[in-house]
Order: sequence, then C-alpha cells, then structure tokens
Amino acid sequence: MITQTKDIDKNFLKGLKSCHFSRRIRSHYDAYKTDYDFCSFFLIKNDEQIRGIACVFNSSLVVAEFSDQSLSDDDIFELSFLVNMTKPVTVELDPLLAHKLIHHIKDDYNAIPRVEFEFKCREADPNLIVNETPRLDDVYEILQTSFPIIRQSRDLWLTDTSHRIRRGLSQSFTLSDVSSATIQYIVDDIAFVGHVATIPSERGKHHARELLYWIGDKLNADGFKVRLYARDYNVSYYTEIGFEPVNEDVVLERKNFEE
Repeated sequence: MITQTKDIDKNFLKGLKSCHFSRRIRSHYDAYKTDYDFCSFFLIKNDEQIRGIACVFNSSLVVAEFSDQSLSDDDIFELSFLVNMTKPVTVELDPLLAHKLIHHIKDDYNAIPRVEFEFKCREADPNLIVNETPRLDDVYEILQTSFPIIRQSRDLWLTDTSHRIRRGLSQSFTLSDVSSATIQYIVDDIAFVGHVATIPSERGKHHARELLYWIGDKLNADGFKVRLYARDYNVSYYTEIGFEPVNEDVVLERKNFEE
C-alpha cells in the first residue's frame, strides 16, 4: 500500500538506507518539509510495516528503502501505479528495484545506465578564478545549453535553486562565464554535484575539468566527499580526468519527455 503523508520528520528519514536516493529525499525534505504540493512524500507499507519512502518532486520521483527493510514485488507493482499517476520525467531507486519496476512501465520509460563517481584530489590551479556567488540567470544560460529539462522549465529551476541556496543547501559555481557546476546537496558529508556544463563554443578547452578540480579540492579540504553521476557517453571523460567509479545503477527516464 502506498499512501501520501505529511507525518514525517528529519529523524524519521535518517532511518533510510545510506545511499544517494535517501540523501536526495532528505535534501528535498530539508528544503521544503511537507509544506508544498510539488514536494510530496509517500509511505510504502506492507502489513502495516513501513518499508520505504517515495518522494515526488516536480518532474522527478525518488524511492529509498528503510535500513532494515526491502520492497517486495507487490510494493514494486504498486509503485508502478504511482509512476503512471504522477508521470515523472525521471525515476531513481536501487538498481535491483529499478530493473523490476521497468517491466511494469516499459511502454513509457527507458532504463538508462549510469555510473556514480567520486572525486580524488587533483591539485587544481591555485590561480583559477571561480565565481562562488554567480547570478543564477548566468548559470541558467550555461546549463540550458546542455540540459533540455532545465531549458524547458526555467522558472522552476530558478525558483528551486535560489530557494536552496538561500537556505545554505546548495551552491552554484561558474568559471569565466563559460562553465558551471552546482552542488545539489550536502548530506552525511557527501556533496553531490549535478548539472555540469560548458557553453558549446568553449567545449574541449578543459574549463569544466578545471572547475570540477577546484570544487573537488575545496570540498575535500573541508572534509566532504564529492560525487556525481555520469551517463554512459560521459563515463570515459570522468575516468580520464581522475574521478573514480564507486557504483553503477540505472535511471528510469520517460520517453519523449522533450516533446
């Protein structure tokens, strides 16, 4: 049984398994609590035992299990109804569960392989001039060249990013107004980097690489692990520049979402 709830708190969510999916759910709760319709939380229960949490946030759905629980095949089947009802662009959950879920939603979703990487110190150029408080309009102009979902939802992206930055939950960086990267959350001493991009005319000049080195060195020095996800076509790039693979999974992505 899957039921929407507002009866959760930070301590309750700490009972989720330690993984990217639970950290993302906790970051959404830290940003918005249960006060907004676009950030909804659902309990996944079986025989009155709460097995997991699903969070629908704008165009994404993230699922995580509690540390002493596992979702059953029946839970996955019910989860497919939530996916069909909310129609998120992406669905993220444990890869074993994702491979089960895709069988129920394969008409509308593809399973896209990806690799989770962790940054190791690379001694960034100390003379690199990085803007740690850029205008979000400038960040958007860089990111929208690489991410259709951001280009199609400019206002949503600006509102969410500025909200998280004001609360100290996120941070954007730019290098010479040609490359940008965003820390989407820092939870359990892990900083997750999302949305790394360089404008088309400056690609191939190592701007993004130098920016990631700078961010990685800075956060490592502050005691944080720095991680990011890469799709198949970018795996060789991150391996080449010194990131180390720590995990493999899939993201379920809605077909034809750009239309």
